[in-house]
Amino acid sequence: MAEIVLETSRLILRQIEAADLDLHMRLLNTPAVMRYLGGVQPREVMAAKHEAARSGFAAERFGFMIMEERATCEMVGHCGLRRVVHPQAPNPGDHEIGWLVREDRWRMGYAHEAMRAVVDWGFGVHKAPHIVALTCNANVGSWRLMEKLGMERRKDLDFVDPADPEPIIQYAITREQWEQQQ
Repeated sequence: MAEIVLETSRLILRQIEAADLDLHMRLLNTPAVMRYLGGVQPREVMAAKHEAARSGFAAERFGFMIMEERATCEMVGHCGLRRVVHPQAPNPGDHEIGWLVREDRWRMGYAHEAMRAVVDWGFGVHKAPHIVALTCNANVGSWRLMEKLGMERRKDLDFVDPADPEPIIQYAITREQWEQQQ
């Protein structure tokens, strides 16, 4: 059984298991959910992302997790904390948060609830000096959530990915900003 990492009032955030791949492919790897994340990905790509999450936990005790709805025990998303690994990013190694929620659970506050817990975990347990989040400018929902989390736009960290039609933008929150929110 997968290790539970974090719990919120409505969610369980647990480590990813090999058995999660099929459900992830069906519920989360859809055109709508993956619209701003490079589109629907091949199974091998998603399997590699799952392996990277498991490796992250093995090496640093953090990574991306499966979001399960407490009430139904259903997979509702994928979220977590990892190191920035994008080859064009000017800040490799920074602590990065990310999330996605299956389409039939959009606008229910799950991403905010999960990411509030992940940010607290990143600063409180993993002692991150600051945390960033990456998206494209067109992904208004994501950058609005970043702002709700107390993150600020960091234009100095923006970069271009030749595979993406839009520049990648970053938001960040420092430990001091997070502490002021507590």
